[in-house]
Amino acid sequence: MSETFPKEPATAEDAESEPRPGRIRKPIGWSTIIIAALVAVSAALVWRRDGTDGVLDILTHDLSLFGGILPRVLAGCLLGAFISEILPHEKVSRSLGPKSGLMGLLIGTAFGAILPGGPFTAYPVASALLAVGADFGATIAMVVSWTLIGYGRAVAWEIPIMGTDFTLWRIVISLPLPVLAGALGRFVYVRLYPKPIAKEDET
Repeated sequence: MSETFPKEPATAEDAESEPRPGRIRKPIGWSTIIIAALVAVSAALVWRRDGTDGVLDILTHDLSLFGGILPRVLAGCLLGAFISEILPHEKVSRSLGPKSGLMGLLIGTAFGAILPGGPFTAYPVASALLAVGADFGATIAMVVSWTLIGYGRAVAWEIPIMGTDFTLWRIVISLPLPVLAGALGRFVYVRLYPKPIAKEDET
């Protein structure tokens, strides 16, 4: 009979580079139930006031809106899936992982600031980064930077409406916020999901 050797434990570097397991997403959660209840109550109020025609008008308009949004949602989800397959796990973990320090937060902030597109692009990309080794801190910095600093909205909307001076000062004041949010997110996440102690550390 051939001897079976115990599987060697993963090294500390491998354990740190692997993304920590997140919560399993349920298709129907409390948020879905609450939203469905609010929709039912709102539909009943509209039906009571405007009758069946009022409800049908709203449904027709919303279905048209949903049809226009669906391709962008699909494109964003596909983008996130492809990015998670293309990006090298080791490089992302080294640049944006738990041991990336302040540099990882700065990289996440810069990436979020230049990331084009709306939420259909930003959130799938953020999910892909988490899947390939980025930690919560760097990903939070990216999302907050995209929300506060995103150049696309600044160029297309803010500068024409609010002026260059207002936009520049708003961006300068907002620059530290993604880094602070990422550092706080990293601090909280480490305490909510502590890393298991390696065997060599116990001895």
